[in-house]
Amino acid sequence: MPGGGGGGGLGKVKAGSRPPWVGLAAAVWVQVAAGSAYVFPLYSHAIKEALGYNQKSLTMLGVANDVGENVGLVPGVLANRLPPWLILLIGSACAFFGFGTVWLTVTKTVAMPYWVLWIALCIGTNSSAWLGTAALVTNMRNFPLSRGTVAGLIKGYVAVSAAVYTEAFNGMLNNSPTNLLLLLALGIPIACVLVMYFVRPCTPSLDEDNSTEHSHFVFTQISSVVLGAYLMVATILGDTLKLSATITYLLFGIMILLLLSPLAIPIKMTLYPSKPKDEKPSTIVPSYSTDSLSGADQESAEPLLLGTSTTFGTGTNDSDEATDVDLLLAEGEGAVNLKKRKGPRRGDDFTFGEALVKADFWLLFIVYFCGVGTGVTALNNLAQIGIAVGANDTTVLLCLFGFCNFVGRILGGSVSEYFVRSRMLPRPFWMMCTQIIMVVTFLLFATGLHSLIYVSTTLLGICYGVQFAVMIPTVSELFGLKDFGLMYNFMLMVNPIGAFFFSALLAGYIYDKEAARQNPGVLDPSNCFGPDCFRLTFYVCAIVCCCGTLICVFFIARIKPVYQMLYASGSFRHPRHQQLY
Repeated sequence: MPGGGGGGGLGKVKAGSRPPWVGLAAAVWVQVAAGSAYVFPLYSHAIKEALGYNQKSLTMLGVANDVGENVGLVPGVLANRLPPWLILLIGSACAFFGFGTVWLTVTKTVAMPYWVLWIALCIGTNSSAWLGTAALVTNMRNFPLSRGTVAGLIKGYVAVSAAVYTEAFNGMLNNSPTNLLLLLALGIPIACVLVMYFVRPCTPSLDEDNSTEHSHFVFTQISSVVLGAYLMVATILGDTLKLSATITYLLFGIMILLLLSPLAIPIKMTLYPSKPKDEKPSTIVPSYSTDSLSGADQESAEPLLLGTSTTFGTGTNDSDEATDVDLLLAEGEGAVNLKKRKGPRRGDDFTFGEALVKADFWLLFIVYFCGVGTGVTALNNLAQIGIAVGANDTTVLLCLFGFCNFVGRILGGSVSEYFVRSRMLPRPFWMMCTQIIMVVTFLLFATGLHSLIYVSTTLLGICYGVQFAVMIPTVSELFGLKDFGLMYNFMLMVNPIGAFFFSALLAGYIYDKEAARQNPGVLDPSNCFGPDCFRLTFYVCAIVCCCGTLICVFFIARIKPVYQMLYASGSFRHPRHQQLY
């Protein structure tokens, strides 16, 4: 079927059951390339040494790293107007010019002022926003009934990309930060150009009881976990043992094969095609993008929506009666208002402007800020945190954080998907649980004990990943897929905001102050050692996560009736036409 009319410019939607899986396999490579912002600790120390910056200047570059990665409002807007391949092409250009400029500066090929380096790093890491938007939005629309699983997979591969880059850094690039920057400048565009044709809108499967699709997702999740575990083991081996060039190339080749494993699904579908079966009535209407569907598309879509208000995909009157009772009970509790009001209800497709005036949108933003805004502070300063407690080899810490971040995203997507379908448990419940764990984690970091640094990094990585994986489907469930790309990228702005307040202003200031105390008489000390370098920063982060936990409790209470409406039949469905508030 065609894409949206008007100015959509999205071309035709690819029909068939195989193209969405080809697109998902291609998106794996896009997302691995999009993890460039996670490797800032690998070359940040080289920038500091080569250009003579202090920790505060370096943390401001960390803010640039986060601003570029997470300020994706432009690609979010254009996701409804441009085809995915063009979004990927723009992201490739950002990587080429941004990281290319940083490489020229660090190698001292061209002398550039600090502000130029700051902007160049913003542009380079902004490629992540373009690539991530194209891959995530396209696949969320191609698999609308498995939003949590898809979000966990897509964002999980971004997290594991840190380990991919670390493996390449330790082996193929000979631990050279300048070679890594050159890889980012050239490798990202090459990877995107090779796969951008396959990341495209497809006709989604709307069969809620598709066991084959479920088994495909399980295979993809297992292969991704195997990849993550392999990368972690390979990185530790490469860091502790002196491997020969042959072994290094062999390990790198195995990594490439594991990255190609999602292609096994479309290959299997080609060699062993399944028999077509009659589709069951769908509970939702596929949303391919576009600001608005053409008039003909709207007319054809409306009967599907009306059908869901009477059957909810069950085809029984008993389901309707039970739902009516639920509605009346919810109305009596004040959670649901059955009066007709202007504008969409939670679960419908909101425009970005309509979502901005909703309290739930800002509650989710605040909760996400408390979790991820504090977590990114530890990530940006992970190298300095490790050095401060005596863990001089920070590549293992980065690899550990990347793997655990990946595991958190996979678990956050799949576990929240299971419980939202079986228990109608709102997904933000898992954000609340992980923020409680983050409070304990920051207190462990604050002890400054070398024996706890790896445990703390493990817990923080998992919790950090869960926040991402839960936020994405929550946005799509509460506010729809129409402007999902823009709303998702707006949520990501908590990263640079958190990095600015907690990392640049707080952590950088305290670190430099403690370094000056430890090195009296030194004009501009660059290193700080001991627990006092970050202790106060971690105390503040723990307090912020406490506040986030309390706000999340209130947020869950507000949206619980919405999830009961959306998942009462055990799978996602379009809500009834009554207004939910």
